Amino acid sequence: MAIIATRNREDALDVVQDAMTKLVQKYAGRSADEWGPLFYRIMQTTLRDGYRRSKIRNGLRHLFFRNEETGDEDPINNLPDHMEVTPERLIAGQQGITALEQALQQLSLRQQQVFLLRAWEGLDVRQTAEAMGCSQGSVKTHYSRAVQALRGLLEEYDDE
Repeated sequence: MAIIATRNREDALDVVQDAMTKLVQKYAGRSADEWGPLFYRIMQTTLRDGYRRSKIRNGLRHLFFRNEETGDEDPINNLPDHMEVTPERLIAGQQGITALEQALQQLSLRQQQVFLLRAWEGLDVRQTAEAMGCSQGSVKTHYSRAVQALRGLLEEYDDE
């Protein structure tokens, strides 16, 4: 969820780490049932704060870090895959994942968050509402709109 929201793996790992640290520091005494929604709420707040600072940070980032698209590739990614994966399946899978990531990025931030919390993280409506600090009705509305938008954006992958 953080990777899609930040569009950068390293930034996403920082967001998750910050959220985990804050959860442990501030809410260790709470029951384990509350940790999931609290974690996601902290992470959403951290993501919103990151969006506010992103223009300045990303404006200077190119001066200090190499571009992932032009940099050296991780040698582990170049090792042969010993599972039977045909080139056609591999390409179709990569195209599907890329299309899903692009479609998710076209959603509003709230729709992105609701969809990822509900569909990928498996939170129910109540837990999602707690994590996002909104009503259950708002969660249902954003989720429904996100699913409709994704269906429209990904209809060419419907038969696969």
